[in-house]
Amino acid sequence: MSALRISDEPQEFPSITVAAVQMEPRVGCKAENLEASLHLIAEAASAGAQIVVLPELVSSGYVFSSREEAFELAESVPAGLSTQAWIDAARQHNIYIIGGVAERVGHKLYNCAVMVGPEGYVGTYRKLHLWGDEHLYFEVGDLGLPVFHTPFGRLAMIICYDGWFPEVYRLLAMQGADIVCMPTNWVPMPGQGNGAMIMANTLAMANAHVNGLNIICANRVGTERGQRFVGNSIIVGADGWPLAAPGSPDLQQILYADINLKASRQSRHLTTFNTVLRDRRTDIYDPMLGTGWQLPRY
Repeated sequence: MSALRISDEPQEFPSITVAAVQMEPRVGCKAENLEASLHLIAEAASAGAQIVVLPELVSSGYVFSSREEAFELAESVPAGLSTQAWIDAARQHNIYIIGGVAERVGHKLYNCAVMVGPEGYVGTYRKLHLWGDEHLYFEVGDLGLPVFHTPFGRLAMIICYDGWFPEVYRLLAMQGADIVCMPTNWVPMPGQGNGAMIMANTLAMANAHVNGLNIICANRVGTERGQRFVGNSIIVGADGWPLAAPGSPDLQQILYADINLKASRQSRHLTTFNTVLRDRRTDIYDPMLGTGWQLPRY
C-alpha cells in the first residue's frame, strides 16, 4: 500500500491528521470489502490519522446488476455489520471514520455515508443527487445537509455527484462546517484530456476556496462490470490548494494531510477587506438559498 503525505514542517497552531483511503472494493464481496477497509483504517490510524474517509458504497461495491442485488447487499444503519465493525475500529483507534454504505430502510434503499467515532455512531448522510443508474436503485436523500460537532471541529459528509452543486458547499459553510468528508466513486468525464486534472479535483478546489472549507475526497480505483473509476483522491485545504496531491488513477493508496482548524477559519479572510461568506450580497439573494435554516453562532 503506497502512501502520500504532505510535509511534516511545524505549523503555527496544533493540527489534526486526516486520511483519504483510496481502495478497490468489489461488488458483492461484502466480507472481503469490510476486511480490506478495516486493514486500511488500522494502517491510517497507525500513521497518526484522526479522521479516516473511505470511498462511496465501499461495503457493497457500486455497479449493481439489479435492484434485487442492491437490496441484498444493503444493510441497516447503524445496526448493520459494516457500521458496527467501523464503530469497533473507531473505538479501538480513537478516531473518526466516514464510509459509504448502501442503506436499507424497510423497502427503501439509500446511498449513504455513515460517521462513527470513539463514542460510537455519530450520524448518517443520504446522497441528495443521484448519478446515472443510481436512480434505479436508490431513493433521493431525505436528511438534508447535517453538520456534526466533534472534538476535531464541525464535520459534514457529502457523496460524489453532490460535489457538482455549489449550493451544497455553501449551505454547509453557512452552517459552520470546517471539514467536508466526501466518499466518492468518480468516473471519467466527457472531454477529459490526457494528463489534465480531473474535473472532480477542480470542483473540490474551487468550492473549498470560495467557502473556506477543507474537503477530504476518498475515491475508489479499478474497473467493475465494465465501469472504470479514476482514483485521483485528494485532500484540499480551506484556501483551495491541495494539501495532499491527487492520488494515483489506478493504485490503492492512502493520502494524508494535516489540517489546522484555526488557520482554516482565518483563511476565509482573503484580504483585509474581503471575507467571502461575509461579502455575500444578501440584499440581492437569500443567504440560506431559501432553506429557512438558521445561521450558527461562531
